[in-house]
Amino acid sequence: MIARTTVRDALESVQLGSEVTVYGWVRNNRTSSSVAFASINDGSCFASLQAVFDRVSFPDASLAGMTAGACIRVAGRIVASRGAGQERELQASSAEVIGPVDGGYPLQPKRHSMEFLRSLPQLRARTGTFNAVFRMRHRLAMSVHEFFDARGFIYVHPPLLTSSDCEGAGETFQVTTLPLGSVPVKDGGVDYEADFFRRKAYLSVSAQLEAEPLALGLGSVYTFGPIFRADPSDTRVHAAEFWMIEPEMAFCDLDDDIALAEAFVKSLASGVREGCPDEVAFLGEFVEPGLADRYSTILDKPFARIPYDEAVAIVAREGAGRISSLAWGSALVAEHERFLADEVFGRPVFVTDYPASFKPFYMRLSDDGRTVACTDLLMPGVGELIGGSQREERLEVLMRRASAQGLDMETYQWYFDIRRWGTAPHSGFGLGFERMLMYLTGMKNIRDVLPYPRTFGSMA
Repeated sequence: MIARTTVRDALESVQLGSEVTVYGWVRNNRTSSSVAFASINDGSCFASLQAVFDRVSFPDASLAGMTAGACIRVAGRIVASRGAGQERELQASSAEVIGPVDGGYPLQPKRHSMEFLRSLPQLRARTGTFNAVFRMRHRLAMSVHEFFDARGFIYVHPPLLTSSDCEGAGETFQVTTLPLGSVPVKDGGVDYEADFFRRKAYLSVSAQLEAEPLALGLGSVYTFGPIFRADPSDTRVHAAEFWMIEPEMAFCDLDDDIALAEAFVKSLASGVREGCPDEVAFLGEFVEPGLADRYSTILDKPFARIPYDEAVAIVAREGAGRISSLAWGSALVAEHERFLADEVFGRPVFVTDYPASFKPFYMRLSDDGRTVACTDLLMPGVGELIGGSQREERLEVLMRRASAQGLDMETYQWYFDIRRWGTAPHSGFGLGFERMLMYLTGMKNIRDVLPYPRTFGSMA
């Protein structure tokens, strides 16, 4: 067993004067005629520990190899620091290079562009920026589970392989074991009887359809896992593989759904702000000035709420000549979302009751026959963060809308069955985990909150 003291313990709990052995990676180093310094981070906390080497005991030869990126072991005594910026430091008595780096190590003690760092996903976690982002990603994930567990939700695990396209947009990755060089043909088409599942199969674009039956037995459930969308949009907010949180609740209408969504977002922001103060401060200084204000925008005021009809009127009245027009019956685009959240309200805003004409079949049709009981949560600087709805529990209405949207009715028979056998009012929503993280970190591109981003045209 390797006997070591973590950097976190060395900085926070080890008594001054204690002898310790620390392992970690050199963030940066510098040398003078009398003393040398190395900043060491081992991943146990965001902060680094400064090791101090007396040049009498550590001539040039003994410090060779302790360059940026090297993994080193340093033994010594924890003492009060005489320098600014840290309360403690490690007075080294011995040191060893465990993992040397060659002259081609690409991360040097300087600011690198995000584009450059995206080319090095295997090393990004060693930089201050991505160390902060990925630590905040962890805290955000833990906050998700803490929120739902405290409210009696059951964490369920839906399949990643599915036979249906929940969103109905056709943006699915098809999964097959058929040899693509010689696909078997039957009756002029692909012979899926020869495929692994003997039918078409896809990677899941949403866990909602599978979560609904579980909610209608367990009461309140949530899923938290990866989903996959073959959307060719190459923008800063689109990825082919990302994570979604999708709660489903029985005996819950749209108002209940919106109340839970607001409480959830506020809880996530509070959890990250309280759990990652050093990371928020760092990113506020080097990535997004005023990052702390984003947390206040979520936590200090109630979210706004307007129906789609009012959103159309606001765009026409206050956005005329500034942004593109919005005709009733058209979907909001990113420009409209930013205008409403950033300029009109200056805080998160729920837009509700969209036209049924462009919304999925499973959303509950309102009494007016034109709109559905649904909502999108628009966030300043991000746009849509949450999409949710009250689900259509009436079998006849559900099947009529599914048929009108051209769905394969046989594929969805299992979904229709839950309306035949003990149907109940129920609702749910989906929150894009990475978009929430973008808001809380100030990162501008979804590629920079995913450890290994998968985006259109790229597997980097």
